[in-house]
Amino acid sequence: MERASDICAMPLVAWCALAYAGGLLAGITLPERHGLLAAVVLAALAAGAVRLHRGWTGGVMAIAAGGVLVAAADVAHERACGQTLAARHQWELRVDVPVADGDIARGWVSAQGCERRAMVFVETGSGAPGELLALTGRAELGERSLVVQQGGLRVLGDDAVLPRLRARTSQRIDRIFTADAPLVRALVIADMSAIDAAQRDRYADAGLVHMLSVSGLHVGIIALALELLGAALRLPKAPTRVASLVLLVVYVAAIGAPPPAVRAAVMLGVLLASRLRQRPTSRWAILALGGVVPLVVPGTVLDLGWQLSVAGTAALVAGGVLVRRVVPRSWRGLRRTIATGIIISVVATVTTAPLVAWAIGRVALVGPLTNLLADPIMGLLQPVLFVALCIPIPPIETLCADAAHALIALFDAIARAGAAVPGGAQAITPSTTSAILTGVAAVAALVACASRQPARAMLIAASAIALLMLGPIVRPDRAFTELHVIDVGQGDAIALRTRRDRWILVDAGRSWLGGDAGRSTVVPYLAHRGGSLALFVLSHPHADHVGGAASVFASLHPSRFLDPGYVGTSPPYLAALTEAARARVPWQRVHPGDSLRIDEVLLTALAPESTWVAGLTDANLASTVLVARVGAIRFLFTGDAEAPEEEWLLAHDADALAADVLKVGHHGSRTSTTPRFLGAVRPRLALVSVGAHNAYGHPSPEVMQTLRDSGAQVLRTDRVGTIIVSTDGRHLEVEARNEKWSIPERVGP
Repeated sequence: MERASDICAMPLVAWCALAYAGGLLAGITLPERHGLLAAVVLAALAAGAVRLHRGWTGGVMAIAAGGVLVAAADVAHERACGQTLAARHQWELRVDVPVADGDIARGWVSAQGCERRAMVFVETGSGAPGELLALTGRAELGERSLVVQQGGLRVLGDDAVLPRLRARTSQRIDRIFTADAPLVRALVIADMSAIDAAQRDRYADAGLVHMLSVSGLHVGIIALALELLGAALRLPKAPTRVASLVLLVVYVAAIGAPPPAVRAAVMLGVLLASRLRQRPTSRWAILALGGVVPLVVPGTVLDLGWQLSVAGTAALVAGGVLVRRVVPRSWRGLRRTIATGIIISVVATVTTAPLVAWAIGRVALVGPLTNLLADPIMGLLQPVLFVALCIPIPPIETLCADAAHALIALFDAIARAGAAVPGGAQAITPSTTSAILTGVAAVAALVACASRQPARAMLIAASAIALLMLGPIVRPDRAFTELHVIDVGQGDAIALRTRRDRWILVDAGRSWLGGDAGRSTVVPYLAHRGGSLALFVLSHPHADHVGGAASVFASLHPSRFLDPGYVGTSPPYLAALTEAARARVPWQRVHPGDSLRIDEVLLTALAPESTWVAGLTDANLASTVLVARVGAIRFLFTGDAEAPEEEWLLAHDADALAADVLKVGHHGSRTSTTPRFLGAVRPRLALVSVGAHNAYGHPSPEVMQTLRDSGAQVLRTDRVGTIIVSTDGRHLEVEARNEKWSIPERVGP
C-alpha cells in the first residue's frame, strides 16, 4: 500500500518525465533565444549538481534541458514545413471523414517531405477516408493547421485501411443510432464535428465536456468490459489480458491515436506487463510512462486533451491517497463508494481547473457532483455502444440503440441540470492572473492530499477559488476586440465585444411559432461569455433580424436601442418595441453621420436617411448601415441593404465604405453586394450569415464568386458555424471550426 507521502516521493522515472515535459513546454512557448538560454541555464545547473554530488538532481535537470532543445528543433522544423506548405498551391490530402463540394474537410496535407493538419474549404471534387487525394487551393498558416481556401479535390488512389474502417464505423453509427449518432461518433471514433457549439457549451458548464471525446476514461471502460467478458467466458486471465491490449492498440490506432487514448493504452500495457511478471510498480511510474510516450511528438505537450488526461490521472492517484486517510475504514459498500467518488471528483476538478480555465474560459464548480452522477452512466453506455457495433444482428442493434438512447437522455439531463445551476460555472477571462490563481488552487489541493496537516493548503486553495469568483479582480481588459457572427440559421445576430467586456449587438435572429433565436441562442451565447449589453442595433424590422429582439430586451436589458425608423407592423417588431419600453431601454433613431464611442469601438452610422426611408415600401432598403472602427481596422455592417441603398451610399460618401471586414448584405442575395459597391468596400474578409439549405437559395453563387474574385476570404455560418474575428486595432485573426488563422493585408490596388 502506498503511504500518504508517496505523492511527494515520486519515483525517479516520474521526475524525469515531468522534467522532460516541462522542458518541451518551455522550448515551444518561449521565444527561440529565451528557450536556448533556458537550456543553457538548465545544463549549467545540471553540471553544478553533478559536481556537488546532488544525487539524481543533475540528471533530471539535464533531461529538462534536453526537452527544451528537442522542442526548439521541432518548432524550427514545423515553422519551415508550414512555410513550405503555405507557399504551395498543390498538395496531397488524407481526410478523416467523407467530403464533397461545399464541405469543410479535416485531414492531413503533405508535400516536399512535410506534413501538417489541414482545414480545407472544398469547392470542387470529393473524397473518402482511405483515399489519397490531390488538393489545389490557396493556403494560410493557421494556429493549429494549414487553412486551404478554394479547395479542389481529385482522387489519386487508395491510401490506408484504418481510415476506411473508421468511415464504415461512422456509417454504421448513423444507421443504428440515428438522432443520437453525433454524440455516439464522438464517444466511439473521436469525431466531434457534428456536435453543435451550444451542446459543447452546455457540457462545459456542467463540467462534463471531457466525456464528449475519446479519452483514458473510455479506453479504461473498454478494457474493463473486455476483461469482464473474458471472465464470464472463463478464459485464462493472461491470454485474455494480452488479447484485450492488442484490441485496444488497434482501436486507438483506428481512431487516429488521440494523445489521451495513447496515454491510457500505454498505462494499461505497463500495468499488464507488471502483473504478468508479478512485479510491483508505482502508480506514479505508470502515469509517467503513459504521459511521456505521446510526447514523441513534442507538440503534444500543448494538446489540451493530453494535459487534462495526465492532470486528471494524477488527481486520481492523489485523491486515492486522500481517501485512504480521511474515509473511515469501517465504511463499506455504497457509503464508501459515494465518499470516494466525491473526494476524487473534487480533487480532479480542482487539479484540472487551471487547464480548463485557460483553454475555454470557465471553471465548472458543479463538476464534482455532475461527474459523480455521470460516471456510472458512461460506464454502462460505452459497452452498449460497442456491442451494437460489433454484433451485426438487427434485434441486438435495436435493443442496444434503445438502451443507449435512454442512457444518453439521462446523461444529457444531468448536463442540462448542471449547466442550469446558478453560479455553477464561473466565466473566467483567460489571463496570467486567472492562470496563477487556478494553478495555486490546483497545487494546494494536491499538497492537501499529501500532507498530514492539510488545513493550510486547503485554506490557500479555497482563497484562490474565491478570488477567481470575483470578476473585477480576475477580468482585466482584453487584448483584443472581438466580432462574433453568431450562427442563428437564416438570419442575423452580430455581436461586437469590447476589451472591457461590453457588447454591441446588431440584430437578434429570427422567430418561429413558440420560440425565437434570441431566447434559444443569442441570450445564452452572450450570457455565457459574461459582460453587459451596451447597445442593441436593429438593422430593419424583418422577422429574421428582429425576431429575437424581445427576448434580448427582457433578459439582457441593453443600455440603448438604435432603430432605422422604418415603420414596421410585424408582430416580432411590435413585441420588441413593447419589451424595450417595459425594460425602459432608451430608443433612438439612426441618422447618417451620428457617432457613438463604446470603449475602444467608434460606431458611425452611414444610413438610412429619414427622407430616404419615408418613401420606401421595402424594409430591406431602409437597413441600418454602420461602420465600426477599432484602431486602423474597420468593420462594415449592411443589414439587408440591397442595390438601391448601396447606390445611395456610393453617391453620398463612397470613401466611408472602405472596410477590412464586410458583413455581406442580405445573406449573400443576388440583390445585394454589387460589383461597384464591393469595389468601394474592398474587404479582406467577407462574412455571410445564412441558414443551411434555406428556401431562398442564399447565398447567390454569383455573389460568392464576385467576393472571391475581389480577393476577399469568404466565410459562411452555414458551413463553419459561429465565426469570431479578433483585432488589436492593427491585425485581424479569425476563428471558426476550432481553428484560428490570420487575415493577410490586402496586396495591390
